[in-house]
Amino acid sequence: MERFVVIDLETTGHSPKKGDRIIEIGLVVIEEDKIVDTKTTFLYPETNIPAFISNLTGITDEDVENAPLFDEVAEKIVRIFDNSYVIAHNVAFDLGFLNAELERNGWGKLTNPIIDTVEMSRILFPQAPSFKLGQLAEYLHIEHHDPHRALSDAYVTAKLFLKLKEKLNQLPWETIHSLRSLEKMFTSDLDELLKKREEELQFSSSTNKDIEVFRGLAYRKMEIPKAAKDRRFPYSFGEFIDYIYSEGLQKLFDKYEKRMGQQEMSELIYDSFQSEQHALVEAETGIGKSIAYLLPAIYDAIQEDKRVVISTYTTQLQSQLLEEEIPLLEKIIDIPIHVSLLKGKYHYISLEKFHDELTNNQNNNYDVALSKAMILVWLTETETGDIDEIHLPSSGYLFYKRISTEAEGIRDPHSPWFHRSFYQKARKLAQQADIIITNHALLCSDMYNDYQFLPSYEKVIIDEAHHFETTASHQQGLKLDYRNVMYLLNQLGYSDEDKLTGSLISKYGLDKTEEIWRRWDELLNTAKYELDEFYHSLYQLALGREKNSPSYSDIGRLQFRLNEGKTNLYSAGHQEMAANLTYLFRDLILLLSIMKQNYSQLEPYDMDQIDGKIDALQQILDAIEQMFLAENDNIVKWIEIDTKSTQNAVFLYCEPTDISQILQKQFFQQKKSVVLTSATLTINQSFSYAVKSLGLTDETFATKKIESPFSYAEQVQVLVPNDFPNISSRNTDDFIYATAEAIISLAQITDGRMLVLFTSYEMLKNTYTIIKESLEVERFILIAQGITSGSRERLKKNFQSYEQAILFGTSSFWEGVDIPGEDLSSLVIVRLPFQPPDHPVYEAKAQYLKESGENPFMEFALPNAVIKFKQGFGRLIRSSQDRGIVFICDARIMTARYGKYFIRSIPDVPIHFDTTKNLMDKARSWF
Repeated sequence: MERFVVIDLETTGHSPKKGDRIIEIGLVVIEEDKIVDTKTTFLYPETNIPAFISNLTGITDEDVENAPLFDEVAEKIVRIFDNSYVIAHNVAFDLGFLNAELERNGWGKLTNPIIDTVEMSRILFPQAPSFKLGQLAEYLHIEHHDPHRALSDAYVTAKLFLKLKEKLNQLPWETIHSLRSLEKMFTSDLDELLKKREEELQFSSSTNKDIEVFRGLAYRKMEIPKAAKDRRFPYSFGEFIDYIYSEGLQKLFDKYEKRMGQQEMSELIYDSFQSEQHALVEAETGIGKSIAYLLPAIYDAIQEDKRVVISTYTTQLQSQLLEEEIPLLEKIIDIPIHVSLLKGKYHYISLEKFHDELTNNQNNNYDVALSKAMILVWLTETETGDIDEIHLPSSGYLFYKRISTEAEGIRDPHSPWFHRSFYQKARKLAQQADIIITNHALLCSDMYNDYQFLPSYEKVIIDEAHHFETTASHQQGLKLDYRNVMYLLNQLGYSDEDKLTGSLISKYGLDKTEEIWRRWDELLNTAKYELDEFYHSLYQLALGREKNSPSYSDIGRLQFRLNEGKTNLYSAGHQEMAANLTYLFRDLILLLSIMKQNYSQLEPYDMDQIDGKIDALQQILDAIEQMFLAENDNIVKWIEIDTKSTQNAVFLYCEPTDISQILQKQFFQQKKSVVLTSATLTINQSFSYAVKSLGLTDETFATKKIESPFSYAEQVQVLVPNDFPNISSRNTDDFIYATAEAIISLAQITDGRMLVLFTSYEMLKNTYTIIKESLEVERFILIAQGITSGSRERLKKNFQSYEQAILFGTSSFWEGVDIPGEDLSSLVIVRLPFQPPDHPVYEAKAQYLKESGENPFMEFALPNAVIKFKQGFGRLIRSSQDRGIVFICDARIMTARYGKYFIRSIPDVPIHFDTTKNLMDKARSWF
């Protein structure tokens, strides 16, 4: 069957069971890989079209007033689908709706084979940034003239399907063969397409020189280019940057405007490198700090023939450096630049582990099968093996834990897989790189592990440096949660299970009646039982606090501290249970070690498997001891539970209350020059907070604040209402209603295009609900973190794809979200971003500072809030053409004594403190 009919529907809603009806149908017929026919018609739904649907589609009640009823066209529709595949972008919706209408009108359901282009796109274009139709069309350069209209969407889906078939025909036989073994788990009926292609390839002599095949697994060849040697710049650094900033960048950009602050930053960093001192540089928005620090890093690395490390907090910035900034500079600089990205082992897929899992279909559910299929195709494309390149389904990441390089344990260099390791390739590239790009987490892990993860370096630039102290604390700390510990025990398995121990017995024909296996099963069973009891007891302990003084994390988990100095808030019974667990884990480690000694026939791979599990058990054992059995004053321990999840959804954490001395001794004293840069390092024009928290007090260092070239006074208006209700921890309702009303009023002035930043997920959810129920916002698309599904990046793209949208965010949305141009016209800051005083880390640090004779509010709470506020404020103006309004619902910025710290830490902008009505009038006239 080579006939395909693509369908797309526009409807009055999402549920035919609730009375929603079809208002437009679009059909596109494909034969012999060509579009041969199209059909479209309005349908009279016998009900009114909601305003939201009319706003989205442009279809009104008048358009469908004289349209036929579904029953009048049903026979023609059914006939079109004869001997055809049914294709749709989310086929469950369109076919489900069509079948419901057919049944309602006395017709039978269509039972044709189906293809879902969402699913097929995930498999065949795993690196696409999104799988929504509009964004896929943009990614694949398919013109989409009339989104949310049935024929236009069906036509684009047909074009997408033809692209998918084209991609399928580019895959090697081994990949097609493996996809066929997974096909029965898919929604789409792809077997005939895969079988046909598999048969064509069996008789084909052509080969792809970029693809290598090992043990039936096809992947892109891992080629490591040779690094150029004996490179030097024939001019001084001054001459180098004078050329770049005056002529080089001018050649690439017709409208390039030189920014003095950018060159000033480059010179300061190079001087710090040459004088071997540390530096803190605050570079406000618009400076172009990436180029500013890349130039001295590249020049110094090549001239000195010593690598420079650049560390970022977000993968987004890493991608920007690798894919935009460095290729740009390579066009100007004649000398080859060797740049490498290096992450932790978890990020890189293990071909060996994936090969083993590919042959094991016993544990396949839909997400696992889809993940395997996506990875199979991605392996024919990726040069890095970095899993961050693709977006696996949610539970696919649990599967990925089993196939990451981290799951390999200690790797035998003589293994045939060792030289087929993406992680080893990344390490080799890093060894010969001028510039290594990494992240704060790996940089800190390297520091805490005697610098064994990264190749040696003396100079480092830390971008997004306001996160460095927090990351260093997290990496020095521990995380212990029930699901991961139980996952490890389940991976070890009983002697009669197809897990580690059972597979060893089966593979080597071992005698499972031996005493060691009886003892193993008994011990594993006891460990699981004790673990359940321990975490259940902790869950109940935390639950008891909910009635007392509940405190919630920014993702809605109940949380509280487990210690106050030397005083533990858990009982001696919990310590006894923790001690019992450590004994059991030691015994499990001992038995695994005996297995290694007793069974000399074990292959190196299986020895590595056992070593990896021993290491994992030891890490958990150490964490339990540190959390419950060790005494340490300079540490905060806390617990979080998810009360909406299953029992034992318990997460345990600990980290130092003060990391500054560790950073000073283990990092700043070890490196010749560390440059820390960010748009938010100063508080009230001073670097003192950053200097102290990072442990730079006894070091020689330079500081420089480089102001933005933007005309903030002309581009921004700050509005602060003086008539909002006071907010208290016990009564937030009036404040939330006032906030919701202000958001609605401002959105009507700015046509949406609004980002609303919250400090509390609970407040976000309540405000969203009020606005959602308001009849006045039917024309706006509401997108909310934690409510609308998708990652932060996905939510941002959805926001940008609609003309009238409001984006609600908390926590991570305060920074790193760039929405330049007219897509964002207003920013609402609901509350000044103080951390809740009952947050465990805040409580512990406040107590630590108080005992040291310092003021916790002025020394910790206020600086952190100001930095986050500056980050949030920076979301609005991203270019010299942007203009907009910042609406701050929290009057404390004007009335509290500490308000001046927030105001003095942002650019000098007009601030209006007035009634909400007057502020709205001001906004209306300004726009």
